Amino acid sequence: MARYTGSVCRICRRENIKLFLKGDRCYSDKCAFDRRGYAPGEHGQRRRGKFSDYGVQLREKQKVKRMYGLSEKQFRLFFQRADRQKGITGTNLLVFLERRMDNVVYRLGFVNSRNQGRHLVRHNHFLVNGRRVNIPSYLLKVGDVVEVREKSTKIQAINDSLDAVVRRGVPQWLDLEKDKFKGVVNNFPVREDLTTPMQEQLIVELYSK
Repeated sequence: MARYTGSVCRICRRENIKLFLKGDRCYSDKCAFDRRGYAPGEHGQRRRGKFSDYGVQLREKQKVKRMYGLSEKQFRLFFQRADRQKGITGTNLLVFLERRMDNVVYRLGFVNSRNQGRHLVRHNHFLVNGRRVNIPSYLLKVGDVVEVREKSTKIQAINDSLDAVVRRGVPQWLDLEKDKFKGVVNNFPVREDLTTPMQEQLIVELYSK
């Protein structure tokens, strides 16, 4: 599977929106998007051209896909699953993405980015309902308890991230017990809980062609 290994700051600059891919650095004055808020590359400082309808839809899909750190194949599979569900396909898609294990540990503040979440999940640092889960794409259910393994509570990256969770906040659909290194999925997120600017209907239109 192809994996992007370049600078993630270039992704934010390409999509013209801060996607918070580098955790705390994105909140500091070192953020590359704040310092160079134009597209990367030799012609990045030129005025951005107008996109066709297809171009607008493609850029929206790329933005959401990159924000959650998925490959094209993974993203399409999530869309197909969302399309089979009852309800609004675009909202279903975003809910599926939010329920991923790597995203939930990020939302709870155990890690400072989804990429770091994927890394720590794969290395067996988290439990779900007392059982080890090392699959970043694992979909959590209402009532699931996510906690840091006892041996992993001393990891500096986890403690630093929890210290900074106040800045980012924990969404209402999750409940964090910071002192116990534990969080609970109270319910599934609703569209209003997702504050990052996303136009999921454009993704639906793109895949529906």
